[in-house]
Amino acid sequence: MRYRVPDLAPETWHTAEIDVEKSQFLAWVCHAPTTDAFDALLQAAKAAHPNASHHCTAFIAGPPGEQTHIGFSDDGEPGGTAGRPMFQALQGSQIGEIGCVVIRYFGGTKLGTGGLARAYAQAVNAGLETLPTQEVVERDSYLLKVSFAHEAQARAWCDEQALPVQQAAYDGDGVSLTIGWPRDVELDIRGLENRLKTAIELQRT
Repeated sequence: MRYRVPDLAPETWHTAEIDVEKSQFLAWVCHAPTTDAFDALLQAAKAAHPNASHHCTAFIAGPPGEQTHIGFSDDGEPGGTAGRPMFQALQGSQIGEIGCVVIRYFGGTKLGTGGLARAYAQAVNAGLETLPTQEVVERDSYLLKVSFAHEAQARAWCDEQALPVQQAAYDGDGVSLTIGWPRDVELDIRGLENRLKTAIELQRT
């Protein structure tokens, strides 16, 4: 599976801001591969804006479509007017491993339930519009065993196929390269075998 995630370092946030009827909505977005990473965002938002009216949240700590490590909160807003529309905006982006806190400063004008839901979703979307992302490729690890003489050619083939060499181990028989094979690509090393003119031993780790 391949999907986009926020291209942000740990404990750094991407921010955006919108104003609706004199209320200020500040969206903070983070890379959240775990719930702990999202919790760090929430604590930072609360520390930076302790006097805000609300700190509403939504997160998906996994790939798009994740069903377990997810959550959202209205933080005192009327039920269903903040966390859920924020979560739906994250879902619709098809970005995984993402968390968002929207900080609201009340401006004196009530927005109504529909207005609140639209404002919180708009705040999240404002953050998503300029969010830097990178692609994650889910991979399985395999041991690729070749002779010393074939190591350079095997590494060159891996580079051409965009296969990361995660580790190399040497013994008296040659070298074992641990490679990351994309889960969404059929396992096929015939190209390498044809290049080396020999059968290749491949083992799942």
